[in-house]
Amino acid sequence: MKNIIVTGCNGQLGRAINRALADQEEYKLVNTDVPELDITDIDKVMALAKEVKPYAIINCAAHTNVNACETDGDNAFRINAIGPRNLSIAARETGAKVFQISTDYVFSGNTDSHYKEYDAVHPMSVYGKTKLLGEELVKEFGSRYFILRTAWMYGEGKNFVRTMLALSEKSDKVQVVNDQFGTPTYSMELAKAIAYLLPTDNYGTFHATCEGECSWAEFAKEIFRLAGKATVVEGITTDAYDKKFPGQAHRPAYSVLDNYMLDMTTDFKFAPWEAAIAEYMKTL
Repeated sequence: MKNIIVTGCNGQLGRAINRALADQEEYKLVNTDVPELDITDIDKVMALAKEVKPYAIINCAAHTNVNACETDGDNAFRINAIGPRNLSIAARETGAKVFQISTDYVFSGNTDSHYKEYDAVHPMSVYGKTKLLGEELVKEFGSRYFILRTAWMYGEGKNFVRTMLALSEKSDKVQVVNDQFGTPTYSMELAKAIAYLLPTDNYGTFHATCEGECSWAEFAKEIFRLAGKATVVEGITTDAYDKKFPGQAHRPAYSVLDNYMLDMTTDFKFAPWEAAIAEYMKTL
């Protein structure tokens, strides 16, 4: 039996990991969240790793509130950077593989072409900067690592899809940003990619999103279409949204990721974002 430590097990990806690996009898999941393990405490991380002797550590824990990161930078740094560092040290000391989940926010978004893994990073927010540092510390202190950059993730928990559906119950029209482009990614699709890579030695940095691209407004329209809602989506620019809701962190205008490394080194394929959201909507 191969033990796998899952951090952030109650989050969207942590829950998806549990579903994706539920039928694989060779793995035993050691699920942890904040009450069970403070990933920012190296002593606690090392103690658990020495006790469990994991085959792999899958880090689903993160400070993902992009706006809050701007005013809570120290906490974002501890969770998004120091935490992955600690897990990587523990993985190295126990011979485990480590999976670190990163983000499209490591890029500026000031482009009109898909980002490949070798493109220059330039985060524009505290969230993006701390996640990038997390990547760098995993590389520095780990040896057998998978870094997966994903984007616009939704799953079992609080997310954009549920927010849109809740708004549709209160109003017949919603305003959604129409000049930010990315790829909505179902947490189960990302979990499948992790499960695929788990038994391999195909280490490195991967872009890991569903296929295709859309704006937030287009995503909202597809959500309402699938839900049979008549709610109208009114497109709004980022500038107009920021004036309406001050204090927003910088978000990339165009952060579509190209799953180039996966395409070049594996036969794993993500589902198109339209197919993935349709599958997710069946679970609601």
